[in-house]
Amino acid sequence: MKQPSNDEQARWEQLYKEEQTETMPWYYPNIEHILDLGTGPGTQAIALAKMGFRVTATDISATAISKAKEKSKQEELSIDFFQDDIVDTKINDKFDFIFDRGCFHTLPPEKRDVYVKNVHRILKTGGILFLKCFSYKEKTLGGPHRFSPEQIEEYFHRHFEILSITDTIFQGNRRPLPKALFSIMKKIG
Repeated sequence: MKQPSNDEQARWEQLYKEEQTETMPWYYPNIEHILDLGTGPGTQAIALAKMGFRVTATDISATAISKAKEKSKQEELSIDFFQDDIVDTKINDKFDFIFDRGCFHTLPPEKRDVYVKNVHRILKTGGILFLKCFSYKEKTLGGPHRFSPEQIEEYFHRHFEILSITDTIFQGNRRPLPKALFSIMKKIG
């Protein structure tokens, strides 16, 4: 990697010393719109809104949406919550990021390809999908479908560049904490 010249480095140093960073055109993040898919009680959407992101959050459950709206109202946050089913979605907006922390792994096999196509359609070109789902390593009975990294790649590889798939856990009140996969994928095409 080419090192900056002393003049170039000095110019940037001077700029940051003299200017207010808030006035710089690159100060503001380029992240304009985030979708929290399958928001449930809205915990992820609320956390993202507290960080200053513009958030839309959907869930198939009207009751979940109602409770999430109430919680965000108590927190004095502006989040666009609405009921939607991603396999029959009415969403027409485009998003920079989509977070799915528990939707995909609840779908039966015959609906997963529709999910992938719909998520691809509503994600901006180059946008990122963050997907957390139950891992095939989780051996407790019940709960959502489990996936291996190879299965995630099989479902998503035609529409997404798989950036990473890592082992993790689902935080919560279940003990032991359920094993999960966390995938980061970039929209292609």
